[in-house]
Amino acid sequence: MIELSDMLRELRRQLTSAVADGDGQLVRFELGPVEVEATVAVTREAGADAKVKLWVVDVGANGKYAQAQTQRIKVTLTPKAFPADGGPVRPVLIAGGEVEGER
Repeated sequence: MIELSDMLRELRRQLTSAVADGDGQLVRFELGPVEVEATVAVTREAGADAKVKLWVVDVGANGKYAQAQTQRIKVTLTPKAFPADGGPVRPVLIAGGEVEGER
């Protein structure tokens, strides 16, 4: 299992890579809303600063976490490009070759 925040961080990294691959390409695509759907296990830490964490569950691992509370969640993200120089927010454009296993 990985934390939901780690999964979203990796998604951001891969989208950033796709944007970089698209620089200078004749055909680019504006990135619209991104829907992420995952099964998560909800855990709670004990103590004064108790936190609730969401862990993404592997497809075949649902049975292992039957005693943990699992929920199916869908998150819709709207990517925006915030230039490092403080320039205006702009739409995200991506391009690149097909990656094996990509849907």
